[in-house]
This record gives sequence, C-alpha cells and structure tokens, in this order.
Amino acid sequence: MTSVAPFRIGHGYDLHRLEPISAGRARPLIVGGIRLPHDHGPISHSDGDALYHATTDAILGALAQPDIGQLFPDTDPRHESQDSAAFLAEAVSRARAAGWLVINLDATVILERPKLAPVKEQMRANLARLLDVPTDRVNVKGKTHERVDAVGEGRAIEVHAVILLGRA
Repeated sequence: MTSVAPFRIGHGYDLHRLEPISAGRARPLIVGGIRLPHDHGPISHSDGDALYHATTDAILGALAQPDIGQLFPDTDPRHESQDSAAFLAEAVSRARAAGWLVINLDATVILERPKLAPVKEQMRANLARLLDVPTDRVNVKGKTHERVDAVGEGRAIEVHAVILLGRA
C-alpha cells in the first residue's frame, strides 16, 4: 500500500577513515564540494565527500529507496574517483521523479580539524545549488569530538544529515 503524506524526513550518515595523504592511499579532503587544506584525507572509492554522501543518503532514506552504497557500489569501477555531487544530483532527480522537492537540510560535520567556519557559507551554497533550494534552507554545522575516539583523534570524519521533503 502506498501512503500519501505531505512531507517525508530522511536521515543520512557517513563516516570515512582519514589517513595521511603522504602515505598514498588517501584522497584530498573534500567536504561539501570544498577541498580543505589538510595533511589527511579519506580512504574512499569516490572522492570521499562525506557531507554529500550523508545528504544523498538522507534523500534516499526519505524516499524509502536503496542507499548510496547500493546505488553506487564501491566495487563498480565507474565510481572510482567520482565527484560525489553526481550521487547527490541523482538522489535529487529521484526525489523529483517521485513527486518530491527538498524543503530544507540540516547537516552536522564532525571533524577535529580543519575548522569549517571559513568555508561553511561556500558549502551551504554548493548544497543549495545541488538541492535547488535557497541557501537559507541549508544549514551546515561544524563540530569536533573533543579528542574522543577516532573522530576526535583526527582519524575519521563523521557527518549526519537530516532532510525534509515536501510534495511537488
């Protein structure tokens, strides 16, 4: 049975291990489409943009569709080094095709360093463009883990994203 509701909420989550870029396996650290200056980067198949990944999963979750790993598996060579904006664009396209529009996004990026404040507005603008909403409907918060666990020790990046979809 298909239910008719005026809104749907989705939660997305992503975590990437960070390793020294000098070691050769890590990619540059990209968050929200912005390359951040950092000596560590994600171990990932795509570009490893955890903010775009979590947002993609939030949309897919609100649609009750397969998650990012099912749609874009890391075993598929087509996704090697892929710009994660393509994943997010596909999720937005799927939402539109199903009759939904993004109302707003609230995301939390947990990263010990670097600080996100200097580029947070650029991240919001990038997300707003991809989601096709005004920037005032996109929020990105930067938090640390207070030096607790792998995230707090700078060995990982973690992102939570919550999205609200409304009927088109």
